[in-house]
Amino acid sequence: MHIYIDSRSSTSIWEQIVQQVKESIVKGYMTPNDKLPSVRELSSILVVNPNTVSKAYQELERQGVIETIRGRGTFVSAHFEPKADKQQLTMMKESLKKMIIEAKYAGVDQQMLHQWIEEIMEELGGETHAERTKRDENN
Repeated sequence: MHIYIDSRSSTSIWEQIVQQVKESIVKGYMTPNDKLPSVRELSSILVVNPNTVSKAYQELERQGVIETIRGRGTFVSAHFEPKADKQQLTMMKESLKKMIIEAKYAGVDQQMLHQWIEEIMEELGGETHAERTKRDENN
């Protein structure tokens, strides 16, 4: 597991850890039942306060992404099922709206936004629209 902390980011360190663990799982770098470093190990590697790593792990555990087994360690959950509640979906939509507004002010058109989404989905291992269309055409 590779985590990079951007100390200049407006995103808190614990949130960066949460996001990067999720990204590692989505990209397939980590799979169910993979062991994560202990809080102490990861805080030492990242040179951050152990409480910061602990907070990230608590949030990941709350979301069902990881699970801690007493005496054995912390693992990627084998039982995780992606789901979002209504509030989380609303927050994601608002975040996306802000990004689209910034993109428009930067001169980015809708076609470029779609291209970026396709690239990111492909990078994360998701099926892109182009792939889905091709698959549907072949069936």
